[in-house]
Amino acid sequence: PRASKSGVFLDESLAAGLVTYYELLARWNRKINLTSLEDPDEAIDRLLLEPVIAARHLSPAVVNLMDVGSGGGSPALPLALALGPQVRLTMVEVKARKSAFLREAVRHLGLANTRVETSRYEELLSRPELHERFDILSMRAVRVEAKVLMTLQAFVAPGGCVLLFRGPSGSDVPSGVLHPLEWQTTIPLVESLQSRLSVLRKRPAGASVPRGTLDV
Repeated sequence: PRASKSGVFLDESLAAGLVTYYELLARWNRKINLTSLEDPDEAIDRLLLEPVIAARHLSPAVVNLMDVGSGGGSPALPLALALGPQVRLTMVEVKARKSAFLREAVRHLGLANTRVETSRYEELLSRPELHERFDILSMRAVRVEAKVLMTLQAFVAPGGCVLLFRGPSGSDVPSGVLHPLEWQTTIPLVESLQSRLSVLRKRPAGASVPRGTLDV
């Protein structure tokens, strides 16, 4: 019902997956702090509907997805559920207890092509097989510095995108973001939260992608 009130219509399979994830998150949140959201409507809007809405702006051809600072699993897990079974998801979370929750959620959701890295993202730079591997890199960005984005772009394939899940405040892109990243577009997500999705494209060498388009 909450989804339909926001104009988001879910098929039965996706709705079931989201319910499974949300119920597991609520149980684990009693033991470890996975989310500070206490209002159920706000939690559903931010944790479930935002990623589902974002997924509808992405191409079904997306295969490799990395999420950084995955914490309680949103936006990563709802995004993967909404994009479909072809997605290979890598979640990066430094805290072991949160990583344990993520692995349990992956098991419950049957996401066979998902792995959890209990690590700082900087430590993954030493693994060349992860360089320029991902079509999409997502993160919740209450505040993100340009130098962080310039580090994370190493994992993004040329032509791929960085998705920043944002609140109502702050600029679309932190100052200091340089080639090969460029701001592509900003997409409104949940109206009641005034949330938005900032999209940065990693330009292939010698190429420029017209702003305002998003076909990854």
